Amino acid sequence: MKLLEFLSPPTQAAQRGGPADRIVMSSRVRLARNLAGFAFPGWAKKAERLRVCQLLRDAVERQPQMREGFAAALDELSALDKQILVERHLISREHAAKGAGSAIVLSRDERLCVMINEEDHLRMQALLPGCQLKEAWQAIDELDTGLEQDLDYAFSHTLGYLTACPTNVGTGIRISAMLHLPALVLDEQITQIIQAVNKLGLAVRGLYGEGTEALGNVFQVSNQRTLGESEAELVERLSKVVAQIIEHEENARARLMENRPKMVLNHIGRAYGILANAHSVSSKEAVNLLSLLRLGVDLGLLPDVRRPLVDELFMLAQPGHLQLRHTEKLSADERDILRADMLREALREVRRPLASPPAPPVDKPPAP
Repeated sequence: MKLLEFLSPPTQAAQRGGPADRIVMSSRVRLARNLAGFAFPGWAKKAERLRVCQLLRDAVERQPQMREGFAAALDELSALDKQILVERHLISREHAAKGAGSAIVLSRDERLCVMINEEDHLRMQALLPGCQLKEAWQAIDELDTGLEQDLDYAFSHTLGYLTACPTNVGTGIRISAMLHLPALVLDEQITQIIQAVNKLGLAVRGLYGEGTEALGNVFQVSNQRTLGESEAELVERLSKVVAQIIEHEENARARLMENRPKMVLNHIGRAYGILANAHSVSSKEAVNLLSLLRLGVDLGLLPDVRRPLVDELFMLAQPGHLQLRHTEKLSADERDILRADMLREALREVRRPLASPPAPPVDKPPAP
């Protein structure tokens, strides 16, 4: 089966909801593991990488959670296949650049993904919608436990799990939540929040992880330390921080609508105007404008639109997903024009945003 036949269509993928998903778009827990007796992928010769890749691929595909899934060597995938996987946050940009001797295994529900011979022999992740960090940890821990029964991991009783990068040594765990924080950006509070999070020993990154921009007001918050705390303690600590950020974002939304409603309405109205009428839109501009549209939906200013539609457009506006709709290779200018066409069509029946905040519901007196 080809990758694009296996993956859920964007409409279906965007329908997956979870707790607090108006702010927490997804939760991810990733584990880094290596095999004892083999060089790390970056140091290994091609023959050894191929051997390790086949050994690990067989072991992963035997796990109950990964049966009926999708598996492929990276040199079997097209550049577009890899781009789609990156845009769906299933593999890293670094893994997409790999070829022979690296592979990917996806579970049927796309919640579990294993990268083979990325920076480490195994990079396995659970990716769930909404705020589900504990559930993501339980899912990936179960897969890791099953694999550890079959594989001899590189492990030190002093340091813990050994990894290619020293920052992952110990538990090898990276816990992250992807947060949509437009109100904190509009209220000019985001820098203060990021600084506070950094002081807690946590990292804040952009839409596609380390070294990327926070497009669409989307930020990834993750742990930095992997030594000195258990996996459960790290998950609990990050969960508490995420809960606080959610509260700050909700408060910022309420504060803006109370004190500066016209500013909010202006941003959302302009975003709608461009998305519904423009004839050329870059992917960066589209994502930033869709972020404001998503905020408008959450604030009740766009009663015709449900959040899954905006999340689907987030996905479809990416270069790889846009290319999927066309057989010929598109230039950047052609993509911008076709992206605008797609957005105009999607919003054709959507009425413009409300000119004032919707009135709160009035409690009806109990019937006599």
